[in-house]
Amino acid sequence: MSSSDTRHARGPSVPAATDPSALGPFPSRKGLVIGLSALVGFLLTVAWSAKFVDSTIGDTIANGMLGHDAKATAISGVGAGIAFAFVTGVAGTFTACNIAVFGAMAPVLGTTDTRMGRLKATLKPLLWLSVGMTAVSAGYGVLVGVVGTNMPQFSTAKSVAGQLSARSVQSLVVFGLIGLIMIYLGLAAAGVVRDPFAKISRRFPNARMVFLGALIGAFLIGRPFGLFRALFRDAAESGNPLYGAAAFTLQSLGNILIMGVLLVLMATLLGGAVGRWFAADPRRVAVVTASALIIAGVFTFLYWDVRMLANRGILPWYPLAPWV
Repeated sequence: MSSSDTRHARGPSVPAATDPSALGPFPSRKGLVIGLSALVGFLLTVAWSAKFVDSTIGDTIANGMLGHDAKATAISGVGAGIAFAFVTGVAGTFTACNIAVFGAMAPVLGTTDTRMGRLKATLKPLLWLSVGMTAVSAGYGVLVGVVGTNMPQFSTAKSVAGQLSARSVQSLVVFGLIGLIMIYLGLAAAGVVRDPFAKISRRFPNARMVFLGALIGAFLIGRPFGLFRALFRDAAESGNPLYGAAAFTLQSLGNILIMGVLLVLMATLLGGAVGRWFAADPRRVAVVTASALIIAGVFTFLYWDVRMLANRGILPWYPLAPWV
């Protein structure tokens, strides 16, 4: 048997997909996948402690990397602002959108047989993810550099019970839309609704990852994270759109750094096992992708729209864990 025959006998290798979340065989128990994912997303909103994630984790990471109290120390100059942007991006890693992207990327980890092939197959969609993220982050940074002092996020007014500040309304609208978009994409991955990328992906196979990257970039538009607001105010007061674009881009890149490293490690160390697990039942790709998107989407919408309204006293009640 020739070497060519041997390759055919083994079966064709799975190509290194540029669209890792391309939809394939749908789960047979769609309702169960959707219901359990929505439940997990809801339970996360009940248990999620913003103080722990932002202060205990985020501030600790930022203070350690910068070598000083990030909140108490003023940003002095463009160089300090650039460093502050990247560090606080890393500190703000724990976002719902990263969960969604991690789930969408997981199926690509085992698309080739070699470790180097898996590494390349993972880096390519990460690159396109960065393209979409950079476009939105840089664009918003330019806007902030031009008119930022007049934007709701610039305000330092404290929230008042029974009312929504303009800053809160901005967060509510932005994160509400992001959450609904992720829920829709999750339902599409489960085969319940039409895939919005079905046609465009045939011509632009990276469109899905570019769009997910744009969602990550859009988090900056609504993010109330204290350290980011310090960066926002500095960029707005500078009146420098180039500084705003660079700082916000680095903020977003830092935001996905840990996720990217984890994906690369999984691809190189565990990719073979992951690939075999997905190959055993192709429907698992849709289950993982749909679950991640629905969990992230439900969490984002309920946390930023429903739970926030309850926290402001506009809605009467929202269930919270004792430690929140």
